[in-house]
Amino acid sequence: MDVDTRLLRYFAVVAEEGNLTRAAERLYVSQPALTKQIRRLETGLGVELFTRSRTGMALTEPGRMLARRAPALLAGWDAALRETRSAASRAARVLRVGFLASAANEATQPIVAEFARRRPGWRADMRQAAWSNPSAGLTDSDVDVALVRLPFPGQEALRVLPLFSEPRCVALAETHPLAARETIAFRELWDEPFVTAPPETGRWREYWLAADEREGHPVRVGAVTEHPDDWLTAIANGYGIALAPESAARFYTRPGVVYRPLTGVGPSRVAVAWAPADDDTPVVQDFVRCCRDAHSDRPDSS
Repeated sequence: MDVDTRLLRYFAVVAEEGNLTRAAERLYVSQPALTKQIRRLETGLGVELFTRSRTGMALTEPGRMLARRAPALLAGWDAALRETRSAASRAARVLRVGFLASAANEATQPIVAEFARRRPGWRADMRQAAWSNPSAGLTDSDVDVALVRLPFPGQEALRVLPLFSEPRCVALAETHPLAARETIAFRELWDEPFVTAPPETGRWREYWLAADEREGHPVRVGAVTEHPDDWLTAIANGYGIALAPESAARFYTRPGVVYRPLTGVGPSRVAVAWAPADDDTPVVQDFVRCCRDAHSDRPDSS
């Protein structure tokens, strides 16, 4: 059987946690979906990997053998994938740069221009990611470096250099009763439906719902979107409101949508991120330096 690496990753987390609920939360998938994938792996291998009980998931002897081997297998595959893709892009003298939404805001173009100056003949290939991919492709080795918004799932395994922060605001339909207000307190929005990212984005979704700043008040979800255009459409149609970085008012204007300053929530932080394996990769570190230098004199740099 040719094992899907995703199934192996799921198995490794369940084996480590010994509990489907905790493993599903860590993987940002539903428990029924995780159960189905583990069963699929067992069927494909023709062995039982876990003994199920009310107290959790205990590894069988074959399961213990696979659990010992899985981390090295996954690490080896990740390294091979990263190195293969990086070699292809570097042979073409292209640095793959993932980004979300407005990237580094107005500093993005100066960063790219400075990179071109430092690396004649190279091109920064800017690749916009959907909000369902908050690492902007970095965790999947689809890019070499990324401009991201913190926090996002998997950032602990990466190098992350914060560049600057900016306030969060609220985006709402211009017909919304609060749209005429100059400033809105977040507490006033607790009962509103929100337009948000897919559940599998985990901490990313929770941050843009300000889950930690609701004092336990439950979230209402009005719509789930993955792309800025769909997000704006849902807000304009009145399906819900959404938190956004202050710069969204400049980069994502649309008839029917207004942005208002918000109190009671912390700021959004923009960072540049890369894989630890690229700590000594000159072209990646040149781009990181371009990002750092572009914001080193800003009063809001963090």
